Amino acid sequence: MNIFITGGAGFIGTNTALHFSKEYDNRITILDNLSRVGTNSNLLSMQKIIGKRLQFINADIRDTARYKKELSKSDVVIHLAGQTAVTTSTIDPITDFNTNVAGGFAVLDLVRKSNPKAILLYASTNKVYGDLSHHTLKLRKNKKQYVNIVRPRGVNETEHLHFISPYGCSKGTIDQYMLDYAHTFGLHTVVFRQSCIYGPYQLGVEDQGWVAHFSKQFLGNKPITIFGDGYQVRDLLHVDDLIYLYERVISSIHAVTGHAFNVGGGIKNAYSLIQVMDILKKKIGTSPHITFMNERVGDQKYFVSDNSKARKMLGWKPNTLFGSGIDTLITWQKANLI
Repeated sequence: MNIFITGGAGFIGTNTALHFSKEYDNRITILDNLSRVGTNSNLLSMQKIIGKRLQFINADIRDTARYKKELSKSDVVIHLAGQTAVTTSTIDPITDFNTNVAGGFAVLDLVRKSNPKAILLYASTNKVYGDLSHHTLKLRKNKKQYVNIVRPRGVNETEHLHFISPYGCSKGTIDQYMLDYAHTFGLHTVVFRQSCIYGPYQLGVEDQGWVAHFSKQFLGNKPITIFGDGYQVRDLLHVDDLIYLYERVISSIHAVTGHAFNVGGGIKNAYSLIQVMDILKKKIGTSPHITFMNERVGDQKYFVSDNSKARKMLGWKPNTLFGSGIDTLITWQKANLI
């Protein structure tokens, strides 16, 4: 199987490439412009592990001429490339649009023109649901986190889309294009509205990859800034479980073409920011200085994915509990960042 991964030197892309390369018949092509911190080292790791079965294309996703030939021969295209932070999108919305909308559409329409039988998976985001400040979000606050009274199992795919922030708009735009191209042109597209993913090869910075950022700060005993009161809740999904879902979708593509799935750790892996910091304190043994500031535009006080649709249609559920999954990230960071 030929697998083409955009943003392939990023955190999820690296784990995805390494996983699929375990099947010796698979050939992996990754496209990345190496603009993000850590992508160069991720690429070196993949080249060392995968060897000649890995092809690397250093290009912008809008420059389709650079990768049209390779994409046209692919069985599976996994589109992960993009601008990934809400805060960055509010500072530079033009770049956010060019990368996520123009870039995402370039990949999608190239598949339509040159390889319409390929499976196309798109990494969308829970931010397409906005801040959930309407009826979906009736919260009460206990000693450690917010609890959603209206949706105690989390948010499912029937929730209304409500784009907030340039990032939410850009990711949501291609989210909808992906679904439309399945219905209008018969493409094999599937959308993953992903919650907080964590695991090895994730560097983590303040405005994106917050679990990895917190872990890195604890390991270095460096200060952490919390935007909001720290009681905001996310469901945390180990990257291995996400890739397992990718596999399930690829093997069942005719049943799920044109569908969107909410994908996260679910209610069993739902933690507030202060709970995650408590776990890291116990595991690492440091106590960084914590500063609290006002919450940012587009931040959600609560988001937990209801994974029922993926479970019913694909037999998928998260297998990794955060309490043990975080150890794989900490171990990788100790070996590669400290």
